[in-house]
Amino acid sequence: MNVFDYLFEQSSNLEKDFVLGSHQHIIFRDLYEICLNLSGKLSSLIGENNQILILSENSIFQITAYLAILKSGNICIPLNPGIEGENLGQILNKTDVSYAFVSKRYKEKYKNYSFKILDEDFINSIESDIRTFKKGRPVKFDDQRTSEIIFTSGSTGEQKGVVLSHKNIIANTQSIIEYLQLTMSDTMEVVLPFYYCYGLSLLHTHLKVGGSIVLNNNFMFIGTVMSDINKYKCTGFAGVPSHYQILLRKTRDFKTTVFPSLRYVTQAGGKLHVTFIREFVETFPDISFFVMYGQTEATARLSYLPPEKLQKKTGSIGKGIPGVTLQVVNDKGEPVKPDETGEIIARGDNIMQGYLNDPVDSAKTLQNGWLYTGDLARVDEDGYIYIQSRKKEIIKVGGVRISPQEIEEVIVTYPGVIACTIESIPDELLGEAIKATVFINEDNKDDFSEEQIRIHCATKLSINKIPKEIFFETKLPFNASGKKVK
Repeated sequence: MNVFDYLFEQSSNLEKDFVLGSHQHIIFRDLYEICLNLSGKLSSLIGENNQILILSENSIFQITAYLAILKSGNICIPLNPGIEGENLGQILNKTDVSYAFVSKRYKEKYKNYSFKILDEDFINSIESDIRTFKKGRPVKFDDQRTSEIIFTSGSTGEQKGVVLSHKNIIANTQSIIEYLQLTMSDTMEVVLPFYYCYGLSLLHTHLKVGGSIVLNNNFMFIGTVMSDINKYKCTGFAGVPSHYQILLRKTRDFKTTVFPSLRYVTQAGGKLHVTFIREFVETFPDISFFVMYGQTEATARLSYLPPEKLQKKTGSIGKGIPGVTLQVVNDKGEPVKPDETGEIIARGDNIMQGYLNDPVDSAKTLQNGWLYTGDLARVDEDGYIYIQSRKKEIIKVGGVRISPQEIEEVIVTYPGVIACTIESIPDELLGEAIKATVFINEDNKDDFSEEQIRIHCATKLSINKIPKEIFFETKLPFNASGKKVK
């Protein structure tokens, strides 16, 4: 089954709003019709199995483009519209893209690229002629076909394309709906971008059950988030660690505000310190708090900790979601004993097909039907999993995966810099922040300042990749093999 047909199986004729909000709203039936129309146009324009970019903030335009691409049998590549040119270049070199859906606010930025831009006007131009294109497509559809490619930074800074099938999305969507017990009465306040797998899972699940979503692209304006939750009677909120840290520690009125409709919240995208979880639960004892764990390579979700287990299993990521088997294994591939450390591996229909054009890393990550996550953990006597550290050097800033090497390569281009080491440091708001140690000559110490390095980084990196702390050193540390020691 095509995932589009699965998502609209029960909701295609609903007169109810899917997207709620003062600026954007659309009912299920209209969204379904527009997507069908657009998918037909795409099929007649470019056929099937073509890779199509989306460069847009969360919007009805983005949702429509995404769903139409899936329905048309083409392959969607959703990207951060603020992506750096170098990273976009890497992605374009790995893919075969001729078309991109780009929202109007970003058209100027991408006007000189080789792909043809399709914007809101393109969709609107065919919207009025809804009967021009066939609504139906063949019932038989190979759900193992690639539906989308989500790019994420690998451990070397290289952009890695996670290849997901229609079946992957269907399986993960079904699992999430089951353990969150979602129904058409649920409304989600969405602050996570849809180019991020966690954000996409919110779109998939609420579309499938006939629920609603409220789009909020301005999380830093906390008042709008709190207002949305009550104004639109949201039953759910999903966030990465920094969202909860900001709400609990940086927002004056949050802990005294009553949210009568809010049934549950979910947290993933990195480890949220136990103290924040306890603070939230103590402040809002009637709101269920779901701790979750996942990876892009698993479509989104791998495990969850039921709210009723929070107190007894504090710090755990829980167990596998429905349909997913999780194990923690040693170097021999054998399950570890309680309190021993090993690597988390996972198996299920949500596990990716592999990395785009990367058979070597695909073979390392996917072994005998298991996804090797690279995360080290232990299990307790009841089988609950506790993450201890990451094998990979990826830093998660506000839930966004960042490669140290990518930042190092920018800093060493600054005149006079000999070398640079990037590492993570604890951060109250973001979970992790970036520390840069810049190595320079003793004679040049007076020529450098933290501000100069930050300005240099800002010319080539997005704001979340700019180091919070910068230190200057004149002695390079090496180990016996000549490798730089962090």
